[in-house]
Amino acid sequence: MLKSRKKFTLLTFVLVLAILSGIFIYEQENKQVSYSKKYLAPRVLYWGSQGEDVKKVQWRLVQWKYLIGEVDGIYGPETYRAVRRFQEKNGLKVDGVVGPETAAALGISLGEAQPASATGLNRQSDEYLLARCIHGEARGEPYIGKVAVAAVVLNRVEHPDFPNTIAGVIYQPLAFTAVADGQINLTPNKDAIRAARDALNGWDPTYGALYYWNPVTATSKWIWSRKVTLKIGKHWFGV
Repeated sequence: MLKSRKKFTLLTFVLVLAILSGIFIYEQENKQVSYSKKYLAPRVLYWGSQGEDVKKVQWRLVQWKYLIGEVDGIYGPETYRAVRRFQEKNGLKVDGVVGPETAAALGISLGEAQPASATGLNRQSDEYLLARCIHGEARGEPYIGKVAVAAVVLNRVEHPDFPNTIAGVIYQPLAFTAVADGQINLTPNKDAIRAARDALNGWDPTYGALYYWNPVTATSKWIWSRKVTLKIGKHWFGV
């Protein structure tokens, strides 16, 4: 009888463990899917994008006299400035990014985001753009500092005072040094790509920070009015 009771207890324990493991895996998968849906869709076009969708934008901007230049399918500085002029003229959020609202105002539809490559990435994805931002802004920082920079971008996406897309946040005028000096266009390394994925999967080492700066190199007097919440590597983070 004792042996049967022990066997029953063991089976019960194994069953409970299996159920709990299943719940954990389900929650993690759902969490990852929700982050992907929140941050990786819908598709947007921004400085550095290329392809047929960019050509459609350029054609319309040329047609409506916002862009004077070649329709080459490359979203460069002229296209960026033309998009901003169009947005300002038509009462849209002026961020130089073609998302659903700007595309609708242009009378075009954007194709679906391209499927990921064998490495799980493609150059059109927000994940890759986030990795480029990390590489340009935090290349010399510890790994947790790289994730922290990505987390700040995502926290801004969720905040009403900032654009509601990753591209909009990153390309917001004067927001990131890497955009101003062109380092955003460097090819991200493996750590930057991994940090982008970790941040998109929910890791926020900053616990909600909206700003970060290097106290040694910061030139903005305004940034010092932010409340410092923590320090990671050479960066200070705050709200």
